[in-house]
Amino acid sequence: MHPLTWWIWAICLAVASARFKSLALSLVVVLLVASVVYSRNEKAPWSQTFGWSLKIAVWVIGIRMAIAILIGVPVPGNTVFTLPIIPMPNWIAGIRLGGPVTSERLILTAHEAIAMACIIVLLGAASSLTSPHQLLRVLPLVIYEFGVALVIATSVVPQLVISYGRIREAHFLRGATKISFRKIALPLMEESLARSLDLAAAMDSRGYGISAKRSRYRPTSFTMADKILIALSLTTFFFAPLTLIAAIAPHILAQSFRNTA
Repeated sequence: MHPLTWWIWAICLAVASARFKSLALSLVVVLLVASVVYSRNEKAPWSQTFGWSLKIAVWVIGIRMAIAILIGVPVPGNTVFTLPIIPMPNWIAGIRLGGPVTSERLILTAHEAIAMACIIVLLGAASSLTSPHQLLRVLPLVIYEFGVALVIATSVVPQLVISYGRIREAHFLRGATKISFRKIALPLMEESLARSLDLAAAMDSRGYGISAKRSRYRPTSFTMADKILIALSLTTFFFAPLTLIAAIAPHILAQSFRNTA
């Protein structure tokens, strides 16, 4: 698949999930996208991004629900349980700590939290399916500098995951049983700084930003499967069932074109 195809696919699914505001739709889309990611899993640094995006999404849901229970605006409805109320200053009237927690408040917050988590997971899926280097090659010249910053930003998490695992394994090989945050954080920051300097030196040695002309040894083009998937992704804004079809479409297209070949 073309690198831009995965990002268009993921962004369209994220927008459609947020637009239809359906809890069931968001959960099914996440499950289908997860099956696509794991079926195309590669032994590459960026492939681990999806697993971390799932963990971040779970944390987002937990934090959002905790904030809604402890802090929030009173929502009328059926009271599930009641927390002790902590008095607040008059200048923040309307917001309270504690008090009755209604089922309507929990349901509304759950919808919002799952919608945010769904967007995080879908963007993590696009990042795990796309090589940052291939994505950088196909970006238009107009947004090339913005694309460089975006690609570097999206590749930070996979690199940090690899560095974290390597540092943790080194401590275990040295016989350490309990590893403190400081023992991991300091080497991780040093390695990140060294990698940033190496990247800057590599970009400078290759003449980044000097010439407006870009050469490509082997241009990356859109295949028929890419065009079909992009077309299906763009139709997700109109009907909810099309969102599910677009989410599972990479499986169908891969099988169809494999049989054709």
